[in-house]
Amino acid sequence: MQAATVRSASAFRGLWSRPLPWLVVSASALLMLGVVMIASASMDTAAANLGNSYHYALRQLLFAGLGCAVGLAAANVPVSWWYRSGWLLLAIGMASLVLVLTPLGKTVNGSTRWIPLGLFNVQVSEVAKLCLIAYLAGYVVRRRDELVNTWWGFVKPVLVLGVASALLVTQPDFGATVVLMTAALGMIFLSGVRLSRFMPLIAVCVVLGAVLIVTQPYRLKRVVSYLDPWQDQFNTGYQLTQSLIAFGRGEWTGVGLGNSIQKLFYLPEAHTDFIFAITAEEFGLLGSMVVLGLFMVLVLSGFAIARKAEKQGMGFAACFAYGLTLLLGLQAMINMAVNTGLLPTKGLTLPLMSYGGSSLVVVCISIGILVRIELERQQQLASDAEGKAGPAGPRGAS
Repeated sequence: MQAATVRSASAFRGLWSRPLPWLVVSASALLMLGVVMIASASMDTAAANLGNSYHYALRQLLFAGLGCAVGLAAANVPVSWWYRSGWLLLAIGMASLVLVLTPLGKTVNGSTRWIPLGLFNVQVSEVAKLCLIAYLAGYVVRRRDELVNTWWGFVKPVLVLGVASALLVTQPDFGATVVLMTAALGMIFLSGVRLSRFMPLIAVCVVLGAVLIVTQPYRLKRVVSYLDPWQDQFNTGYQLTQSLIAFGRGEWTGVGLGNSIQKLFYLPEAHTDFIFAITAEEFGLLGSMVVLGLFMVLVLSGFAIARKAEKQGMGFAACFAYGLTLLLGLQAMINMAVNTGLLPTKGLTLPLMSYGGSSLVVVCISIGILVRIELERQQQLASDAEGKAGPAGPRGAS
């Protein structure tokens, strides 16, 4: 037991001191596992509806390749570009949220969240979240004194978030609204704003959230079914009960890859929102813990990169890294909580694992940005060390 504790402590210190390899390895593992699980979860649905068992798996492989290419490109973009382009990114984010509400938007299952671009659809909320976090990180750095010391400085970014949230709710996309607001406010809090400033805002958000739930029958049904899904297990509680059955069937080690029963037209959206439940059924509690552990490593690596950048005096990079990590961590946490019945059902994908091109590409861009931040921090650290050493440093003396 003591040896295991020592090894765990050593691994944690290694993650915190060298977060970059941990970030890349955990993200790569989740990406590969996601492709495998999408192939397993979608074969029967794809064969029945599209006549090709590998339709979703092949498309996800294409999205994964595109995501890796775009993520690599993002890792080569200087962090200063994101800082200078704050207003441009804000315009892109807001324009995309408005554009989807025009006739160009595509409606699926009652929600207008996509803009079709030929071979694939772009989910605008994913693009908007990245753009808004970049803009807010720049605002926090430029106006930090005003943000921390005055109410108006705090209210201005909240108004921007309010407009974006209103556009998201109109789609409707309540899940993306919660993730964006929580991540952005968490980023602002980490910049040094007093907790007392958030109390009125939290109260307003709770009231507005309650109003949105009560005034929309489908949201109210989700909350009621969440409290007791077995009361109406064949109607409002159907998704959650089928997800819980998948977890129960998995037991300790699972039924084996490809042997899930719930994916055979019992659990809706098995390859998207409920991919974690199928993973639990096929790989059991141990497989679920592996996925949870990989996400923990990913999030801790992101926070470690942000903290190191903050200590290095890289204000914008640190704030941006905090925001991106909060986005990834919150979305993963909410998705897994929905799958296990800890939160009401929401239409949120599991980052890097669920089927979907927009989410995967944006997450890969976020990983690429985190990589770039850590590389720039290491370069700055090396430059500072060389500057301090000077011509009479250790190498010259030897």
